[in-house]
Amino acid sequence: MTDTTGSVLAATGPIFALILVGFLSVRFELFDASLMRGLGRYVRVLALPALLLRALATRPFSEVLNWRFLLVYALGSLAVFCVGWIWLRWWKNEGTSKAALYCLGMAGSNSSFVGYPVALQLLGPAASIGLALVMLVENLLIIPMALAAADAGSQRPNSSSRLNAAAQSLIRNPLIIAITAGIFLSAMQWSLPPLIDKTVQIVAGSASPLALMVIGGALVGLRPKGLWRDISMIAFGKLVCHPLAVLIALSALPVADPYLRRAAIVYAYVPMLGIYPVLAQKYGLEPLCAAALLGTTVASFVTINIWLALA
Repeated sequence: MTDTTGSVLAATGPIFALILVGFLSVRFELFDASLMRGLGRYVRVLALPALLLRALATRPFSEVLNWRFLLVYALGSLAVFCVGWIWLRWWKNEGTSKAALYCLGMAGSNSSFVGYPVALQLLGPAASIGLALVMLVENLLIIPMALAAADAGSQRPNSSSRLNAAAQSLIRNPLIIAITAGIFLSAMQWSLPPLIDKTVQIVAGSASPLALMVIGGALVGLRPKGLWRDISMIAFGKLVCHPLAVLIALSALPVADPYLRRAAIVYAYVPMLGIYPVLAQKYGLEPLCAAALLGTTVASFVTINIWLALA
């Protein structure tokens, strides 16, 4: 038991240490928040797209587009979203927009900034394939569904135009572009030229440590403000129910690759997406969602280690 605990902490310790470094760097003004936002943009626009492009382009097409993995992760995420929706709307009688944002917090993972570094420590190269597949589910299903429901609850006349704008933004998203390009290169069995490949590899290597520091810096200034009941509900849905639902889906529809099987659970048991408070701002729920992000991220230090010990 001691050896297991030690190996788990050895895998997750550096991850949370980097989050703490990012937090302390901003808290004690070694770096200001604007610099962290700039680093976050670098990770989103350059480092992660480079990582995804290279990971997909260098793998066989049969591994890149794993339909069973996509189905399993989508079913697990949808199950949590739908159960949370029924609970919030029918039992708790919450408003449509609030329920939609709560469910997004339960079913949408911070796959890029927390999930990938954790998966990389545990799974090696399979982590990047899992990241690409999870991001397809999140960006094409979970996030659009939550925002559509939230817009329906807000009863704004320009909701359709906002959805069109969201669709256009998705098409221009560097991560989606990189995933599409990587899948295309894999399908065509084309390789990146050596010079470009090496450059992309160097940029991709910076994604994981910088992503963790950015998450830590983003936590500075967030305050729970007496919202612990709501925070606990969202955190329980995200850190316990989401990975459990994906695990059940895996039991019903097993994924052949053992590394991808574990990747599905890893990406499900990390905290919610980092832009969660930003998405909630339009509906007046930014303080609550920011507090939920803080509480869930802190709690994940315990729950991630528990899931790793059980896996």
